[in-house]
Amino acid sequence: MTPLPASRSHGRAFPAAVRYPVLALTYVVLKPLMRLVDKAGYSERVWATLVRQMRRRLLAGHDFGDYLPTEYDVVVCTYPKCGTNWVMQIAYQIAMRGRGEFAHIHDVVPWPDFARQDLVVPLSDETARKAAPTGLRVIKTHLAWDRIPYTPQARYICVIRDPKDTFVSFYHFVRDVMFGPLMPSVPVWLRICFSDAALLVWEEYFQSYWKARQLPNLLILRFEEIQADLSQAVRTIAAFLAVELTADEFELVCEKSSFAYMKRLGDKFIPSALSPWSSPNRQMIRRGVSGGSAELLSPEQQRFIDAQCKAGLARLGSDFPFDEVWGKASGDAAPTRTA
Repeated sequence: MTPLPASRSHGRAFPAAVRYPVLALTYVVLKPLMRLVDKAGYSERVWATLVRQMRRRLLAGHDFGDYLPTEYDVVVCTYPKCGTNWVMQIAYQIAMRGRGEFAHIHDVVPWPDFARQDLVVPLSDETARKAAPTGLRVIKTHLAWDRIPYTPQARYICVIRDPKDTFVSFYHFVRDVMFGPLMPSVPVWLRICFSDAALLVWEEYFQSYWKARQLPNLLILRFEEIQADLSQAVRTIAAFLAVELTADEFELVCEKSSFAYMKRLGDKFIPSALSPWSSPNRQMIRRGVSGGSAELLSPEQQRFIDAQCKAGLARLGSDFPFDEVWGKASGDAAPTRTA
């Protein structure tokens, strides 16, 4: 597949002529100013205001528009940092029978709710579907279930993950692609993520899919289960997509969906630099572990996340067995890595 032109280079960085002056200003002026704001006790208020503004921009018209998914569409739906690229890769490789190639994942997978549509292939482009021997194409979204157009013909895959691990991955991600050296402290960001200023309210997002789980064309997978047995996850997703793989195709899909393979080809999944503060070394495939939130969170902070999520689910009348699935503080368990 011929790489798309640089105008759609999703992993591009800000030019040095912009980045270096901004960084100089940041360390000379902005960071000292933010330290003063923090000492005065206003850091959380300032960041909450900024995140609310970001949320308004993110929610303003960035969705599927009037597009209705067809029998050829596989919509991968995730809360950010819950294995999005991983499951997109599995689904795409199944669609391509293990022979999918691309310069960047968003050259072949549309992302209709991304604010920078100039950096992703549009929904109207059916090149990937026509190139697939199965006739399937993958679409990515971070939208809640009630904001995605539903059709009985399409297939929807929702991936869920321990919110403690999700928070840790999201913290590193936002720092690398957006705020860089200005990233607030973990305690400040934690309080924002579990307040009315959150970019996405975890329990509302989660429950929107959980309550629809009986639909025959919605598959809900846990990140931890995929990680524990990648081969079984490939079998489950292939069966859900009604794709029968040969033994060789199955091995190819598993190989190209492994942590080692995706980490090695990280440039194909690298996120865009969304600000001059974005790290030139940012990465989408970071550690590939579950149960490792203790790298960033104290046991008290882990318990705080559990309590907030359980309270939110209870408020929404959810019957999801949170304690059975994720209630144990992740710092109590050894991290595990995908194959």
